[in-house]
Amino acid sequence: MTGTTPGTPSLLRVMNDRAALDLLLEHGPLSRTRIGRLTGLSKPTASQLLARLEAAGLVVATGTAAGRPGPNAQLYSVNPRAAHVAGLDVTPSGIVAAVADLTGEVIGSHELPYAEGTGAVDRVTRALGEAVKDAGLQRSDIHRAVIATPGSFDPRTGVLRYAGHLPGWHSPTLLEELAAALPMPVEYENDVNLAAVAEQRLGAARGPGDFVLLWNEEGLGAALVLGGRLHRGWTGGAGEVGFLPVPGHPLVRQVTRVNSGGYQGLAGAQVVPEMAAALGIATPPGAAAGPVPGGQEAGAGALVAAAVALLAQAAEHPEGANLLLLRQYATALATGLASLVAVLDPEIVVLSGAVTAAGGDVLRELVETELADLAPSRPRLVSGTVRERPVLRGALESALAATRDEVFDTSRR
Repeated sequence: MTGTTPGTPSLLRVMNDRAALDLLLEHGPLSRTRIGRLTGLSKPTASQLLARLEAAGLVVATGTAAGRPGPNAQLYSVNPRAAHVAGLDVTPSGIVAAVADLTGEVIGSHELPYAEGTGAVDRVTRALGEAVKDAGLQRSDIHRAVIATPGSFDPRTGVLRYAGHLPGWHSPTLLEELAAALPMPVEYENDVNLAAVAEQRLGAARGPGDFVLLWNEEGLGAALVLGGRLHRGWTGGAGEVGFLPVPGHPLVRQVTRVNSGGYQGLAGAQVVPEMAAALGIATPPGAAAGPVPGGQEAGAGALVAAAVALLAQAAEHPEGANLLLLRQYATALATGLASLVAVLDPEIVVLSGAVTAAGGDVLRELVETELADLAPSRPRLVSGTVRERPVLRGALESALAATRDEVFDTSRR
């Protein structure tokens, strides 16, 4: 924004224009009258505002509102073609890429399983290229991309840390190679942090400025949001709670070398089948088709979901072993959470990821009860509500936030 000073008419116009754009993104198509009411502007001022946004290519007229006396009101909405973004979710098994328009609607996607002999740069460019093709666009149409990875890139060295299980992503020159291969600005973010972005913008964490998201799938991780902003830490490793030493599990030394720690050993997805076996609970048929295909989290999710289902069927006389399994696992999860709550004192804790999602409200309430006994404060525990690829959705939301700012600022010049 240039050429404005506080309180000047030009600054007020910019503020009003951006407020209207945000309202259109939130509510969808609106009439001049409705925009005026929501912004507190007069109808002539709202008309001038819409004319400016339409001339800048950010807003388009889209149909009319019928059903009221008098002429039908013209409706306006954000121009979805004003910009496009991409998000990529990188996991040890492959890459999922998606393309969204400026409204956030996903218009193209592609899933690329890993193939031996292909490097990280080739995988990214192929996955992105196929998603762009599926959207009917060219790569040059993408304004920004955000790539989600386990671990995080150290801002001092550019090397990926805390993700030894991600093959081909540890070259010290990887970021330079990706920048050379991709025609758009690219940002890199920890996958759990992006799940938190999705919940903050679209899900269970809208509103609170301080919250913790505990992610429970292939590994345990956390995202820390303080004052409404992600806290990443000096090396980008804030939230790598799987390495946290906890009571109830032996100390793990040289944690980065073994890529695990006490909390992961105590409450990671891999312990659920062990707990179940000790209680005489068999892994249910179809465990391989659990909440996440393949991996330990699939069997863990199937066991947790089956235990919850059996409890519901026998509400008056709960199955002892299944209830005990859920209680034991809730205690394990609450043990690590108690340390986070004692240090951060968040307003809410969001439980996310396939394993805790399988437990639903039953597991959440058990964790909340345990946490109330173990932690000095009592944050509200909620289940994540962004269930459809939250990491990928967070990558798109992160890219959209920056792109909307850029597109809007460019339109004002």
